[in-house]
Amino acid sequence: MSSASQTSPVIDTARRAKEAAAALAPLPRTARDGALLAIADALVARTGEIVEANAVDVDKARAAGIADSIVDRLTLTPERIAAIASDVRDVVALPDPVGEVVRGSTLPNGLELRQVRVPLGVVGIVYEARPNVTVDAAVLCLKAGNAVLLRGSSSAYASNTALVAVLRDAVASAGLPADAVQLVPGESRDSVRELMRARGLVDVLIPRGGASLIRTVVEESTVPVIETGTGNCHVYVDEHADLDMAVEVLVNSKAQRPSVCNSAETVLVHEGIAGAFLPRALAALAEAGVTVHGDAAWTKAGEVEGVEVVPATEEDWETEYLSYDIAAAVVPSLEAAVDHIRRWTSGHTEAIVTSDTSAARRFVSLVDSTAVMVNASTRFTDGGQFGFGAEIGISTQKLHARGPMGLPELTSTKYVVTGEGHVRG
Repeated sequence: MSSASQTSPVIDTARRAKEAAAALAPLPRTARDGALLAIADALVARTGEIVEANAVDVDKARAAGIADSIVDRLTLTPERIAAIASDVRDVVALPDPVGEVVRGSTLPNGLELRQVRVPLGVVGIVYEARPNVTVDAAVLCLKAGNAVLLRGSSSAYASNTALVAVLRDAVASAGLPADAVQLVPGESRDSVRELMRARGLVDVLIPRGGASLIRTVVEESTVPVIETGTGNCHVYVDEHADLDMAVEVLVNSKAQRPSVCNSAETVLVHEGIAGAFLPRALAALAEAGVTVHGDAAWTKAGEVEGVEVVPATEEDWETEYLSYDIAAAVVPSLEAAVDHIRRWTSGHTEAIVTSDTSAARRFVSLVDSTAVMVNASTRFTDGGQFGFGAEIGISTQKLHARGPMGLPELTSTKYVVTGEGHVRG
């Protein structure tokens, strides 16, 4: 039985979203931008009720012994809400992708051909305990002309319920259908499964969160999925690297913000430079509070330098730590570094530090990841840093969207063909 013929709270929500998406599609930019401005104003005006609802989730998380780092991501303060509202206004200023002509031409027979950007339709977002994503995802989807179904973590249910109420009221006040923004009903995994199987009503799902969440959505969904993958990112220090640059790039890649997907999780060092580089890297990483999980060469260097190195296991090479930990190995060649990356990477971001342009070109050509950095930190793989203004996530797949997903990646295209009574012979 198709989703379109079924009924349940989740399916009914998706059906309303599909109707809303059809109403949104032909609206001009001014209408959508007006709704976003109304959202920004409403977030500020209703800060008190949002903070009150958020306190319920925060108190529950603390009572359950949830880690402080997760509680911090869950927490909304008046200052954070004001910052979210400011971000919404920034999205208003971004170029409108809808209606953009990707390519066009006049065919030899006189037909005018245009490929234009159009909304995806209904976008489902499945995410974890970060209520700011509720606003970010809704606003980006609306800007690109889409209806959005939001399924956040049960640990943020009160916060998300309050936020979606604010968003819906603001959208409706601007003359758009309130059902363009909806919270998927239910707190159990059954509601997520229903969303993942609402093919025909939901056009695409985007999971945002840890490896387990992403894997579940990718493997179980019948709705098309844009995979925003995990970040097992690598820094390779080539034998021709500038040592000062290499240390700076490595430490920034790992320690500038270790809890995000574009932080480095493994460093590979060419054996020709290891003797000079390892002592400096160990000292710098230790000063930044980073624990090295190293191979025999790193362990020996740690003993000489008086820096404790945890012996690396196979598990370390595949681990996305998201903490002040990094796996480390010495490799005999650039090709060996590439082989290691190909085996263990999640396809997110890899970096090479080298002064040899031919080595840089070879690394770039051999490494098949979303982004490849040459003499730059892995932390730059980000929609804002790339100048996109905002992103819905970083796609590590190869179809439709790859890398930081800005507004254009929240659209599809259609062909418009104009003739003068043309018929095919």
